[in-house]
Amino acid sequence: MERKGTVKLRTLIDIEKAVQARWDAAKAFEADAPDSPPENKLPKYVVTFPYPYMNGRLHLGHTFTLSKGEFAIGYQRLKGKRCLYPFGLHCTGMPIKACADKLLREMEDFGYPPKFPVEENTEAVVVEKGDTPENKAKSKKSKVAAKAGSAKYQWQIMTSLGLTDEEIKEFANPMHWLKYFPPWAQNDLKKMGLKVDWRRTFITTDANPYYDSFVRWQFIRLKERNKIQFGKRYTIYSPKDRQPCMDHDRSAGENVGPQEYTLIKMRVIEETMPQNLKVVASRRPVFLVAATLRPETMYGQTNCWLHPDITYIAFVNNKNEVFICTRRAARNMSYQEMTEKPETVNVLAEIKGKDLMGVALVAPLSSFPKIYALPMMTIKEDKGTGVVTSVPSDSPDDFAALRDLKNKAAMREKFGIKEEMVAFEPVPIIDVEGFGTLSAPKICEELKIQSQNDREKLQLAKERVYLKGFYEGVLIVGEFKGKKVQDIKKQIQKLLVDRGEAAVYMEPEKLVVSRSGDQCVVALCDQWFLDYGNAEWKAQATQALANLNTYHDESRKNFEATLDWLHEHACSRSYGLGTKLPWDPQYLIESLSDSTIYMAYYTVAHLLHGGSFDGSGTSPLGIEPEEMTPEVWDYLFCQTATVPKSTIAVDKLKKMRREFEYWYAVDLRVSGKDLIPNHLTYYLYNHCAIWPNDPKKWPQAIRANGHLLLNSEKMSKSTGNFLTLSDALEKFSADGMRFALADAGDTIEDANFVEAMADAGILRLYAFLEWVREMMDTDVALRTGEQNDICDQIFINEMNLLTKQTDEFYEKMLYKEALRTGFYEFQAARDKYRELCVVGMHRDLVLQFIEWQALMLSPICPHLSEHIWTEIGKSGLIVNAKWPTAGPVDMVPIKVSSYLMNTAHEFRLKLKNYLTPPKAKKGAAPVEKPTLAIILVAKLYPQWQQVILGTMKTIYEENKNQFPDNRVFSEKFKDHADLKKYVKKVMPFVAGVKERVAAEGASAMRTSLDFNELDVLKQFADYLVNTLDMENIEIKPTDEAGEGMNVEDIVPGQPFIVFRREPSVTVQFVNPIPMSGLFQCDVPIMEGDSVVKIAKRLKRTERGIKDINRVQLWRYDDIVLGPRKMVLFNKPTDAKTQIPSNACFSIDVKANQAFVTADSKRVELGAQVIYLVV
Repeated sequence: MERKGTVKLRTLIDIEKAVQARWDAAKAFEADAPDSPPENKLPKYVVTFPYPYMNGRLHLGHTFTLSKGEFAIGYQRLKGKRCLYPFGLHCTGMPIKACADKLLREMEDFGYPPKFPVEENTEAVVVEKGDTPENKAKSKKSKVAAKAGSAKYQWQIMTSLGLTDEEIKEFANPMHWLKYFPPWAQNDLKKMGLKVDWRRTFITTDANPYYDSFVRWQFIRLKERNKIQFGKRYTIYSPKDRQPCMDHDRSAGENVGPQEYTLIKMRVIEETMPQNLKVVASRRPVFLVAATLRPETMYGQTNCWLHPDITYIAFVNNKNEVFICTRRAARNMSYQEMTEKPETVNVLAEIKGKDLMGVALVAPLSSFPKIYALPMMTIKEDKGTGVVTSVPSDSPDDFAALRDLKNKAAMREKFGIKEEMVAFEPVPIIDVEGFGTLSAPKICEELKIQSQNDREKLQLAKERVYLKGFYEGVLIVGEFKGKKVQDIKKQIQKLLVDRGEAAVYMEPEKLVVSRSGDQCVVALCDQWFLDYGNAEWKAQATQALANLNTYHDESRKNFEATLDWLHEHACSRSYGLGTKLPWDPQYLIESLSDSTIYMAYYTVAHLLHGGSFDGSGTSPLGIEPEEMTPEVWDYLFCQTATVPKSTIAVDKLKKMRREFEYWYAVDLRVSGKDLIPNHLTYYLYNHCAIWPNDPKKWPQAIRANGHLLLNSEKMSKSTGNFLTLSDALEKFSADGMRFALADAGDTIEDANFVEAMADAGILRLYAFLEWVREMMDTDVALRTGEQNDICDQIFINEMNLLTKQTDEFYEKMLYKEALRTGFYEFQAARDKYRELCVVGMHRDLVLQFIEWQALMLSPICPHLSEHIWTEIGKSGLIVNAKWPTAGPVDMVPIKVSSYLMNTAHEFRLKLKNYLTPPKAKKGAAPVEKPTLAIILVAKLYPQWQQVILGTMKTIYEENKNQFPDNRVFSEKFKDHADLKKYVKKVMPFVAGVKERVAAEGASAMRTSLDFNELDVLKQFADYLVNTLDMENIEIKPTDEAGEGMNVEDIVPGQPFIVFRREPSVTVQFVNPIPMSGLFQCDVPIMEGDSVVKIAKRLKRTERGIKDINRVQLWRYDDIVLGPRKMVLFNKPTDAKTQIPSNACFSIDVKANQAFVTADSKRVELGAQVIYLVV
């Protein structure tokens, strides 16, 4: 939808530019460790964010996570801490190299500039990490996103970023990426107003020799401490890239690991083998190989399943045997040393599944001497081997499919299956409590599963029996009879492998695609790996987690689950960018391994290369990269190290060491929850490894968040539902974007950035700015002097309460809640104060509100807050100011306010019901608007209700602040002497009290209020007149109620209101002053009115009147001819008499006349009156 105007947006953006210039000039966010000892005791606060990858512009997903750290820094500065938010940029890994190589190949294949064929459908390398293309036809694409979404080649992706052919050509050199994108990232983040010390920024890889030296030191020490091992390990591997494919190297399948199967070898009996298979097998044994997760169930095999339409292959394995399975599975096996030649599949033949139907097999552990291959249509080619073992005793799917074949002769005939091939009954092998020894037949009977096509029921059946069978089942056959299934799974696997009847087989748990577009396999690789399974190291990491603030229980559980399964992580690769392994330089250190303790590097980066991304500038301390030896790093970061032999002066070494000692550890790391299973857990491990005896250097807190949705949908470039940081800044301004990010959500679940909310935020921020300017105008009528008015007390205490609540929410990093109390409700308190203050707001309280609002909003919207700080005459920068000091909170004025707002709301609802009666007859005249409201207030509850309230309160407290069943109250009250007359009202009253307690707490059972209800309503009578649009209101205690009014049900805190229409005469009020902004209006005059009442009534109609005390009323001396004459603008009161303030008005409704009495003289008012505002 097109945006109608951008004046307010441009105003905010102009303010942001000016404020950022002030911050830059003041070096507001540059922070150094103090030199003097007293300042060393100043509390510090360090926040870090996982450095983003530099293969594209930053997007809103990055921004959402880093905003959590940004808001925290802004808040902690206000709390008086010395804060540091450093920000590095990541270039390690293969994505940049893969993109560059892709461009190079495209120029080689298609020329320069490339001329791509129209029909080609070559997959392009994804530029941004984590994007998974989707097809959402309903989404509307932006121009750039539409281009990028349809791009088939890397060149086209780069073109969609607005780059020319000449510019794109440069990106074929991976080093160009390192020079191009980091400055853009820094520029965008500066425009956002990030409170970063940019002197400490850097890029990774050996392009930055200082950082390269740091990473080499880390790995030397890790290897010395036996944290790094070498050997063959199963890992996700890209055959195309010829190296392990870690999480950050993937375009799909992040956090997916190897899944272990037992590969069951079912020997094909030669007599039943197809002739073409006999020929290619050349007397080698032939096996159908099935991948199973449950080797213990092999005792119950009755047949094997194949898909008739899948094309299987026969190939030679490393033991000169022939395996039959899918091509995809064979590819996996070739990288696990299971084929004749490593990484090669020697295909002997391709065979359709239908050609193998009915072959006889010898199945390991089966109680039958031979079983047969049978058809199953639900087998998938992308999981396992395409060959499936059948255990109908414990698998509902197998039982249903085998039963179908038995019952359907036509199906058997179609695939050439003879009746004897299916004449097998389920074999009892596992005893499962509740299901017996044939769990699959039993559950199928219970759920009335008719065939293998009852997919939903079969899924439910599987869920009910599989886990129960594994964890609670007891084996009743074989060598391990009598033992629990979960205890002997590995033993049975070993037994089968040792007999040569099975093998260990791995494949990815789900599809994994590398950045180069390659479908990955599981490979058994020689590799250097971090031994995260080491018991001692794992115990330290567990201790670090125990001391860590995770903010969410779910985050902690995710960490615990990761620690439970994590064993090894390959830390080396041969392709990409990065730091070379110091002892084996043929390998590079991969991107999840060089990013675990780099936060320590931030503490000295500004002294080594001060703001230069790659360290190419002049070192502030004059230190060369080669001088940063492992011994120097030891001295800087490890307290026990002595001063090393170095060409670096000792005072410089001490200066760098002081920086580290002051700033470290990291107080908060903000990140996406998807990094818990890898980066964030490795972050804990490596801190424990480098500082094993100094837990104070370990991470203090990790705040993980969910993904960010955009307008309730997943962000995706392919659908156009995508925003870069740069686009968001241009579209919403920095503060408008930050406002919406804070409002997007605080939980670990996915948050939602709503563009409409960002637009609304712009309007709210601009409205606040305009209001501040209005309040600072010297012409605005604001009260001074004492602050004793009840409205003042309400406002003071609400400001104090909301400030304290906002403080707590900021401390807990609940920014949506902080925005609610610190902006929305704070502004609402101001609006209420303005509405309630008939005599005008107090200047000092208005200024206090503006100051406190600017301070509380500044962590989220710092630019506008900084601007307003200057507007109200404050010195210095708001980012260096202190959090507001809230005074004690008196809850009585706040309760008065809450009571008043709730009561006014109830009155408005009753007025609405009065005007729209539910049983009005069709065609009946509408109810006339009332002009008088009579409010009745009860001082006490009736005696019978006091008895019930007192009893309920006692029972509630005795029952640990809970109510028992209504039967208890019914029994308690049924024979009570004071309640016999009210027996039908007792339980309804009890139910009403319980509802109020649920909403308000135990205070709902009090028999009196903390304030005088009658006095409060009288004090705010003018407010009630205005909000109900009445002409008059009468407020009375119930004992002054007139005859016929039922007051029995009126109780304290719940006043009763009735409406009436009083007679009146309408008079026209005219303001004769040109260009005053005041107009003529009709005002009703009622019996007994005063000048003040009429002025108030006039003010409700004419909003241009701000102060009723400045209103003068003038009547015509000649009420007939006077209104007909032209008013002289310079003499508006000629031929008129001012109505004195003590005058009293009366009316004659029948004659439609109004009169005014002053000084005992009664005169007719006439049809028109002049009013002036002086």
